[in-house]
Amino acid sequence: MDFGFIFSSAAGELISPTTAAYALAALGLAVHFGYSGLLNFGQAGFMAVGAYGFAISTLTFKVPFFVGLLIAIICSVAFAFILGIPTLRLRADYLAIVTIASAEILRYIVTTNQLTGLTGSANGLAAFEGDFFVMNPFPPGTYLGMNNRDFFIRVVGWGLVVVCCILVWLLMRSPWGRVLKGIREDENAVRSLGKNVYSYKMQALMIGGVLGALSGMIFTLPRGAVQPSNYGTELTFFLWTCLLLGGMATVLGPVIGAMIFWVVLSLTQSILYGLIESGAVTWLTTVQAGQLRYILVGVALMLLMIFRPQGVFGNKKELAFA
Repeated sequence: MDFGFIFSSAAGELISPTTAAYALAALGLAVHFGYSGLLNFGQAGFMAVGAYGFAISTLTFKVPFFVGLLIAIICSVAFAFILGIPTLRLRADYLAIVTIASAEILRYIVTTNQLTGLTGSANGLAAFEGDFFVMNPFPPGTYLGMNNRDFFIRVVGWGLVVVCCILVWLLMRSPWGRVLKGIREDENAVRSLGKNVYSYKMQALMIGGVLGALSGMIFTLPRGAVQPSNYGTELTFFLWTCLLLGGMATVLGPVIGAMIFWVVLSLTQSILYGLIESGAVTWLTTVQAGQLRYILVGVALMLLMIFRPQGVFGNKKELAFA
């Protein structure tokens, strides 16, 4: 096996656009659950809203990039508002059921044949990234082993991750963030102090949803296509894995968790493929190896929950909230 290639491929996942998208979406989950106590299992829905909002506005209405970006953000806020009105008074387990169902409903809506002209149905939409790459300030060439397009999307993606991390850190250190943490600990106590708990929850849901929408855009721009199959329930569970790996009530935790998640996936897949190709493993096919890597990540996550439930950067005291 070529271990140099294996480790270089895994290292490349540390700064890939997909990792940046997962980091942003997991950061949104940290706002929802880690800081507010909102058990949102529909973050994939927010990612889909951002991706489709941008793609539809760009392809159908021919708007410029930044207008499409604004429309995607507005759509995510509207989705959070519509989702939050009937659900934010529910308990955590019921909230989880409603949010995961809403994300699936949204995915099936964009898949319907009646909306093929607008959403592309199951085939999705493509070729909407042109205005984004027109803004590329890097001339053609090689940058750290990447072409100018790949380097540009990484700079934008990880720059956005840094900006959003700083904003979330500032928000959570503000009086508003302290109220959110109080709601997470005991919302009845916060309500007794005269705070509008419902309003704070709605604001947190919207902020985390906007982060999810931005991650949906970063997720689709390098591919130049958006398809409903990419936003299934498994995507939300992968995001929760990133969040739990890094630490729930932290800012850097989701980012590091996303990096660990994709590095481990890349390493396990490359090693398993190498063993199969060398003949050392004959009882597995490459398809089965691709499935086995998720099993191994699941086992690692279970061990983490047993021996370090707070994650890499989490504080064990944060797990004591009601």
